[in-house]
Amino acid sequence: MASFDPASVECPAAHLIGGRIVRAEGVIPLRRPSDGRDFAQCPIADASTVDAAVSAARVALAESDWGGIRPRERTRALHRWADLIEVEAENLARLEAVASTRPISELLAGDLPVTVEQIRFFAEFADKEGGAVAPTAEDSLGLITSEPHGVVGAITPWNFPLSMAAWKIAPALAAGNAVVLKPSELTPFATLRMAELSVKAGLPPGLVAVVLGDGPTTGAALVAHPDVAKVSFTGSTAAGAAIMANIARSGVKPMTLELGGKSPQVVFADADIDLAAASIAGSVLANAGQACVAGTRLVVEAPVADVLVEKIIARLRSIRPGPTWDAATAFAPIISERQLGRVDGIVRAALAAGAEALVGGQRLDRDGSFYAPTVLAGVEASSPAVTDEIFGPVLTVQTFVDEDEALRLADHPSYGLAAGLFTRDLSRALRVTRRLHAGTVWVNRYGRSRDHILPTGGFKGSGIGKDLGREAYQANRRSKSVLISFQ
Repeated sequence: MASFDPASVECPAAHLIGGRIVRAEGVIPLRRPSDGRDFAQCPIADASTVDAAVSAARVALAESDWGGIRPRERTRALHRWADLIEVEAENLARLEAVASTRPISELLAGDLPVTVEQIRFFAEFADKEGGAVAPTAEDSLGLITSEPHGVVGAITPWNFPLSMAAWKIAPALAAGNAVVLKPSELTPFATLRMAELSVKAGLPPGLVAVVLGDGPTTGAALVAHPDVAKVSFTGSTAAGAAIMANIARSGVKPMTLELGGKSPQVVFADADIDLAAASIAGSVLANAGQACVAGTRLVVEAPVADVLVEKIIARLRSIRPGPTWDAATAFAPIISERQLGRVDGIVRAALAAGAEALVGGQRLDRDGSFYAPTVLAGVEASSPAVTDEIFGPVLTVQTFVDEDEALRLADHPSYGLAAGLFTRDLSRALRVTRRLHAGTVWVNRYGRSRDHILPTGGFKGSGIGKDLGREAYQANRRSKSVLISFQ
């Protein structure tokens, strides 16, 4: 029922500035990852276009007094926006499916409902998070107040465009800010339409702006703009470092960076092996491994390694690849031929160095950029297959004999985004959880739930600050200390 003809979807080259769709010349040719065909072009917003969006956001913020109105009014406006997204869910899903790696059925069943939930979740923070009275001397009153930053500059990745946009826009708006967002140039169209719906919902025109473009031109201009008071970014660690450097060259401002990962899944011999196999295979298959939290390093206790890997492989063999506009598709393409080539290059290098592909190890023989789910055994710890964020459906296998070795293998020198742990021993679970260097640890499961109160963010090179949860709302406010002496 949800299947559609990709040719029926119009993807306009445009920006959203001042509450209006502004048509622009398409510059970046885009190809559908499902079949490799050209389907649209993305414009590149230059510094003057970014400045127009930021200026319009500042005007909307000032004229509407968005940050100063009764907080419940912000809550109601965000709920109206969520209502419209629900109404237009199928159109938004088509806009995203045609351009991205997200199958239409998964968008309608997961991504869109989650996006709406996240907006509603943050809407409710607007009138529930305030300041505090600080303990001071009896002849004074100490207050800790908070206020919005102003204009927040946000940049989102291509792998989950709509939900990532909600991560950025919803807490910023609930906290009283304006937002100028740059989606990935590979998957911009659904985000553009979703932002346009905010105006229809009654949010002040200009309060939410979307500028399309690439990182070196559009992204760089946005994060360095002097009127952007805070930056929020999700993407690779290398891109995050470049953003930090760009901000440092132009000044100092707070930032939230949710960056790359190479997450381990540690399985002890006492674990529920069927549960572990389902969770691990699901992590590899989800969006074809194109997720920053993908658990692509299996670290398993030696006695159960063979049986666990066999069960994982059985699940990986059951994939249903297909175009993202087909409702029957349950395995996604790789975002581009360039990225598929990178995945294949890392796998081939590992095989040449002595690793063994227990399953997969090559692209799928079909139209589009599809790569077979792959399990690599016998990999060296220094292999890029183990150390690098591949962003593809590739799982490496390493075995251990005791808890200390498990933790040594699980630790990564650069990343610390997430980790999975499978054991029936509660004491071990609590002990190992404390010793894992990761911003999120899942025990006897792997992957985010719809408990939006749980923040997400990494250690080490996996990021700074948190998305989701109370922490994301608070990151969009700045605190002010006030001390009043009684006369």
